[in-house]
Amino acid sequence: YKMSGFPAERFRLSDRGRIDRGLAADIVVFDPETVADRSTWSDPVQSPVGVNYVFVNGVSVVEDGDVTGQLPGRVLRQQR
Repeated sequence: YKMSGFPAERFRLSDRGRIDRGLAADIVVFDPETVADRSTWSDPVQSPVGVNYVFVNGVSVVEDGDVTGQLPGRVLRQQR
C-alpha cells in the first residue's frame, strides 16, 4: 500500500492505488530476484529485466517481459 495506495490518496486518484473490484487494474508482476534496470546514461531507453507482466486499466501491456503494443493508458490528473 505504501508504494501505490498512499501516492493515489495524495493525488486524489480514488480509482487507483489498490486492488479491488471496480477500480482501475494497474498491476506490475515482477521477480524480486531478477528485476534490474539496464538503462545507462548513454543508453537510457533499455528495457528492464525481471518485469514479467504489466497491466494498465486491466489490459496487458507487457507479457513474459515483451511489450504487447497495447496503449490503454491515459494521462491522470489530480481529482479535485
